[in-house]
Amino acid sequence: MVPKPGDVLHLGSDASVQFSGDRSLIFRVIKVCDRPTYEGWVWLSGYSLDRAGNAVDRREIFVQRAGLRLIAPVTAPATRRIPPAPQTRAGLSHASRKTHTTVSTTRRLR
Repeated sequence: MVPKPGDVLHLGSDASVQFSGDRSLIFRVIKVCDRPTYEGWVWLSGYSLDRAGNAVDRREIFVQRAGLRLIAPVTAPATRRIPPAPQTRAGLSHASRKTHTTVSTTRRLR
């Protein structure tokens, strides 16, 4: 498995001996580090989570990718596309365009 930022993982003894038994933990990935490592191992930065899913401790861990168990994959946030304001001939939106008024005089200029 190749973890991604946002993934929630279970870390047990398959990931590393430091997480065996009652020392296993739930971990939310915030960064996959690009440090050189042994084949099949990876450095991860993230947060250990409590039972309610709240972050309790920031950690950097060195684990085997094959031992990572995905609990919740990263999900893309729902986004709404908002169309741009219509453009006018002057390149400004209608709301920001100033109107110009011409004033005519009946008096003749000399």
